[in-house]
Amino acid sequence: MVHLLRDLRELGVCSTARVATTPSDDLAADFGHHLQHQQGLASSSIERYRKVAEQFLVERFGRGAVDLSTVGAADVVGFVQRQSKRLTPPAMKCVVNGLRSFLRYAQYCGNVAPELVAAVPAVASWACTPAVPKAISAEHAQRAIDGCDATTATGLRDRAVLLLLARLGLRAREVIALRLEDCDWDRGQLLVRGKGRRECILPMPVDVGEAIASYLERGRPACRDRHLFLRSMAPVCGFLQGADGIGSIVRYALRRAEVDAPHSGSHQFRHALAVRMLQGGASLPEIGEVLRHRSPQSTSIYARVDIEALRTLAVAWPGAAQ
Repeated sequence: MVHLLRDLRELGVCSTARVATTPSDDLAADFGHHLQHQQGLASSSIERYRKVAEQFLVERFGRGAVDLSTVGAADVVGFVQRQSKRLTPPAMKCVVNGLRSFLRYAQYCGNVAPELVAAVPAVASWACTPAVPKAISAEHAQRAIDGCDATTATGLRDRAVLLLLARLGLRAREVIALRLEDCDWDRGQLLVRGKGRRECILPMPVDVGEAIASYLERGRPACRDRHLFLRSMAPVCGFLQGADGIGSIVRYALRRAEVDAPHSGSHQFRHALAVRMLQGGASLPEIGEVLRHRSPQSTSIYARVDIEALRTLAVAWPGAAQ
């Protein structure tokens, strides 16, 4: 219904619905505009932070008037404690970051004191024990790619998407953000928009370029939308950021190929690329450059999957046979 109503409104068939908002809704919307126009955050981060701010305001003020001068440290700590009872530590980090960002905005507007921002508690985490990356094997990844039906428009699209995931290690959001003008066919390059609105140029492998060209020539429907990959169902447009369109492509591909993968998400192809590079002799800085990591700590998790290299660090058991 959301897609249908949006399409009808773009065609001018029906008008935008009138929504009654509360003071909490209006303040959260102003906060979202500030994040977009003043701080330049990604749309997905803006939406998460805005929801946190709205939930905090609704719990504190309900549908009535909002007076931030009455908010105290006990209100902030109590909100975080209530959220921690139902959320995991990674999700709580998002809540804490969103709440802290909102209070900084309120401080910027002159509505709260700096001490209130410092009252937001931190979420305990241990960076020394990251989860072991779950990577799909090269054989299973190829089976999923080969399982796409190249005689259909959807199959051509899915094959190009899977090759981008497997060969270049793109994130799902980066695939969704690709536009027609990002393909430089003369130089064989691809413009990728990553986290934090960073842009980088990646080489376009031959098989990836051929798959994209086949989709553009024989699979992509005629559409004014400039996104490279379009939905196969009406309304025909690019995938929405934050939606699970790329994840659905991966799940269906694994199901068709009868692959028992570590999980059904698209990130396993990114992990698989890093593991293959590591096994091929690439260094961690080189892997981080390909995956476009901003911190070496993000790349260091792949050292835990190189079992053969880790064997050289093992100390002989005392009293064991030499």
